[in-house]
Amino acid sequence: MWYLEPNSNKCLKEELQQNVLVTGDYEVSVAPGQKVHYIVRDSKGHILSQKEDITKGKFSFVTETYDTFEVCFVSYVPPHQHGVRQEVSLVTKRGIEAKSYEALGEAAKLKPMEVELKRLEDLSDAIVKDFSLMRKREEEMRDTNESTNSRVLYFSIFSMCCLLGLATWQVLYLRRFFKAKKLIE
Repeated sequence: MWYLEPNSNKCLKEELQQNVLVTGDYEVSVAPGQKVHYIVRDSKGHILSQKEDITKGKFSFVTETYDTFEVCFVSYVPPHQHGVRQEVSLVTKRGIEAKSYEALGEAAKLKPMEVELKRLEDLSDAIVKDFSLMRKREEEMRDTNESTNSRVLYFSIFSMCCLLGLATWQVLYLRRFFKAKKLIE
C-alpha cells in the first residue's frame, strides 16, 4: 500500500524468469474527479496490461522472456480541480502463488488431496528450477571472478615490469649524467 499524490505516478519493478504467471489485485481509493490508470510494461516498453480510470480490479500476464517488468499507477487531476492523494493497494503473486488450484481441481474433478499433491509437485518443480538458476548464476559469477583475477594479475605483472624498466633507465641515465659532469668515475 502507498499513497499516490495528484498528477504523479508510482512504478514498481521486478525481475522475472521466463514463463512465469503473474497476477495482481489492486484497489484505489475513490476521489471525485480524479482518475488513476495502471500500465504493466517490460524493459523494452511492450505493454502487457493496462486499464484506465480504475478503482478495483485484477490483472495477469505470463512472461515470455527473462526481463524486468514494471507496474505503474498514474494519477490524473483536471487543471481546474484541487487533487487529493489516493491510497493504492496492490497485491502481486507470481509463479506457484498465482495459480488457482481450486479452479484446477474443479475443472479436472480432482479430490482435495490430489489438488494438494499437484500444488506440492508444482512447488517442488519451482524449487528445482530456482536452484538450477542459482547454480547457473553462481557459475557465471565464478567465471567472471576468475577472469577478473587473471586480468588483474597480468596487469600487476605488466605494471611491475614497467616500474623496473623505468627505475633501471633512471639509474643508467643518472649514472651517465654524473659521469659527464665528472662527479663520479
